Amino acid sequence: MRSLLFVPGDSPRKFDKASASEADALVLDLEDSVVPAGKIDARTSVRSMLISGAPGKSLWVRINPLDSEWAMGDLAAVVGAEPFGIILPKCRSGEDVRRLAHYLDALETQARLAVGSLRILIIATELGEAMFNLGSYAGVSERLWGITWGAEDIAADLGALSNRAQQQYTAPYVLARSLCLYAAASARILAYDTPCIALDDPGLLETECQEARRDGFVGKIAIHPKHVPAINMAFTPSEAERLWARKVLAGFEAHPGAGTFRLEGQMIDRPHYRAARRILNMG
Repeated sequence: MRSLLFVPGDSPRKFDKASASEADALVLDLEDSVVPAGKIDARTSVRSMLISGAPGKSLWVRINPLDSEWAMGDLAAVVGAEPFGIILPKCRSGEDVRRLAHYLDALETQARLAVGSLRILIIATELGEAMFNLGSYAGVSERLWGITWGAEDIAADLGALSNRAQQQYTAPYVLARSLCLYAAASARILAYDTPCIALDDPGLLETECQEARRDGFVGKIAIHPKHVPAINMAFTPSEAERLWARKVLAGFEAHPGAGTFRLEGQMIDRPHYRAARRILNMG
């Protein structure tokens, strides 16, 4: 799953447009893209979107934060329509994941769904306090599937004038991005890069995608359909990468007792094996 495209939960028209995109997954949003007065009606809209489906795409729902007045109603409205998973914004720590998993257990049981079928993806760097808890996610729930980071809400929480200088994230946000990757590695879950908010700067989007792929993210959030092709391209291994990966795996099969071996002038060891497996598992 390379690209996750956000869709306002109160816009069936945009859902239809997103369904025709090349995105691997759609995120039906009940949080930031829906004004408070529209939250209740948006639940009905999102439930209809889930029931209608989008061929070839996984459907996620971003609910409102757990401590908001809307979160429980969001969950009650959408769980029975069987989304692929729930995206939890403003996640503070592993305890929030445990709470959400507990709620999902009850709602799946009520809906006669297999308990544990819905996954959780967290947005884990939107609050200052959350930054100190990024090591708390390992082992909290088998539902925890992925993590992403946010640069806009944390900037607001910090009182920052901007989160960029010359189109580059400044130090606090580089730290958030890096810690997201470490949190993913610690919890053995997938890391997704935050969206590029520059809608009309393809060069910046391409740079962000390339850097994210290089550093270990497996995909990227999108907030506009026109960003999806670049994201999919960046996070699809090239044939040269796949060939290298197959050679690495073949080398370990040919040298089962060796910790290292030589391949095309490069010393190959176990970290390369893990990298090769990762390449072949990507979309």
